[in-house]
Amino acid sequence: MAHTGEATRKHLPGDIAVWFFIFAELAVFGILFIGFGVARSLDPDTFSAGRAALHPWTGLINTIGLITASYLVALSVHRLRERRTGTALLLWGAIAASAIYTFGKLWEYANLYANGYNLGTDTFFMFYFFLTFFHFMHVVLGQIILVVLAVKVKKGDYNGDDMNGMESGASYWHMVDLVWLVLFPMLYVLA
Repeated sequence: MAHTGEATRKHLPGDIAVWFFIFAELAVFGILFIGFGVARSLDPDTFSAGRAALHPWTGLINTIGLITASYLVALSVHRLRERRTGTALLLWGAIAASAIYTFGKLWEYANLYANGYNLGTDTFFMFYFFLTFFHFMHVVLGQIILVVLAVKVKKGDYNGDDMNGMESGASYWHMVDLVWLVLFPMLYVLA
């Protein structure tokens, strides 16, 4: 069976402008990760003590929430592409799963602040709060994007004919999840 060039051609999901944004954001996070690594190599005792003050179970629960959200977003893209029902429900489920991260991170910030930890505590906590809050803001933006996608799907604006908006939003969300999959072990696990 012969395939036409159109049927077998791969494409970058979403809009190219979103990919430029994603790569720019990944570059910024990459620079911050390198800074963290250099600072940790210069003062391992401070970083080890800082890591010991964190809540690894909260970090793990946050990770599970974000991975679950990404899975539901991926399912929603496939469901929309196949013009099946339930896409908006999957997106709302992704928003709910990602809220686990949002509330977990807010709880963790409040707990750390109550115990005297803040940006000025030491180099570890400067990086911790800066990196995680920068990521937190990306999660909030991703949640807003998911709400917009869910509303548009429900209204019939996205129906599987043009996947650009859905794929763009999903790609951004997966970038947010990918960054956390680096942040979590970097901050909570690695010595």
